[in-house]
Amino acid sequence: MNALHSDPSQTDALHTNVRQSDELRINASRLLQFISDMAQIGATVNGGCNRQALTDLDRQGRELFLNWCDAIGGKPRLDSMGNLFVRFAGANDTLEPILMGSHLDTQPTGGKYDGVYGVLAALEVMTTLADSNITLPRPVEIAVWCNEEGARFSPAMSGSGVFAGKLNQSEVYRSLDDDGVSYLDALTTSSQLGIEPCKAFPFKAALELHIEQGPILEAEQQTIGVVSGVQGMNWYQVTLYGESVHAGPTPMSMRKDPVQGMAKVLGKLFSKTAEYGEAARLTVGKISTHPSSPNTVPQRVTFTLDVRHPSQAKLDQLSQEILALCQSHAEPLSTDIEVLWQSPAVEFDATCVGAIARAAQALELSSMPIVSGAGHDSVYLSSVGPTAMIFVPCKDGISHNEKEHTEPEQLVAGANVLLHSLIQLSE
Repeated sequence: MNALHSDPSQTDALHTNVRQSDELRINASRLLQFISDMAQIGATVNGGCNRQALTDLDRQGRELFLNWCDAIGGKPRLDSMGNLFVRFAGANDTLEPILMGSHLDTQPTGGKYDGVYGVLAALEVMTTLADSNITLPRPVEIAVWCNEEGARFSPAMSGSGVFAGKLNQSEVYRSLDDDGVSYLDALTTSSQLGIEPCKAFPFKAALELHIEQGPILEAEQQTIGVVSGVQGMNWYQVTLYGESVHAGPTPMSMRKDPVQGMAKVLGKLFSKTAEYGEAARLTVGKISTHPSSPNTVPQRVTFTLDVRHPSQAKLDQLSQEILALCQSHAEPLSTDIEVLWQSPAVEFDATCVGAIARAAQALELSSMPIVSGAGHDSVYLSSVGPTAMIFVPCKDGISHNEKEHTEPEQLVAGANVLLHSLIQLSE
């Protein structure tokens, strides 16, 4: 293969190949066929996919992907968390690789694109380079991270989390699915348990192409989202304790009703969040009462809070004020607050972000900077190496849903940006 490398003795060849690479475009029909073929594995009646982590369907999806990689010379390996890496040689194979990829597992009623698109677009990029007889100066590895969704095993993003040293492998191994099967047992039975220890290795850059999973790019009529970072996220569980009494005999004014207390508190919380502008997010995702009876005032009510902001400082301040409001405005009820999970705000690598922006501009694609509102494997990767993400729109911002859809031309555009970002960063 021809190599895009910087040996002065091969300047003419370099210039020829650079000009060739400037004109490169991925094979649109092949990318769409990759996506269509993968979607048949775990296909649901409503047009989505159910291919949960470490199931037999997950194994089948990976095998199909590996067959495609083998056809263009990819060399696979598995680590001890089930993360799959496929390596493509560079002109100088001793250089640190560039990572591309995402995940192949889905939600139980997931779509065809979440995560899967990033893996298959990376495959199409490498197939395009192979078709053009181009070897990049450094190796490339396509990463398929295990259990990103967290639909079967908790926590989500467990493969990349252990890789980055943010999660403990032994603890994840003990995680159980709804049938009582452990992560470790599922690794074994699905033939995804690798011999390579799961730990970070040096890489020059990591790129993840993904559907936005939100409505902003579509609303702004932009084709490419140049992702500058990921919102910080704090999850809390709040329990308000009152007194359980009969619904009939006890006057409203004489009750210690935790549901009334919750209603009063939530109004304050949403008002406080609004003070932090459009970038702030507050979601109450779960509410439960105990006892749960139509004619009994509950003794306690429990609800979750998901607090998000792209600025870590503002996230910290907003979270503190929200928790203080939970304490002060619930009186005379007693309050218990538990921290369920925290993920700090992430700012992606400026060099990687710049390469993506330049690629979109060179391809004459409309683009805008954007902050990811959802968690991704790139959050963990960014803690161990230069990382950035590329977004494309999804219809009505719908994801984690069988209706998830991105237009073919948008899928192709994102893959071309990935291709040209890779070429820039490999030099």
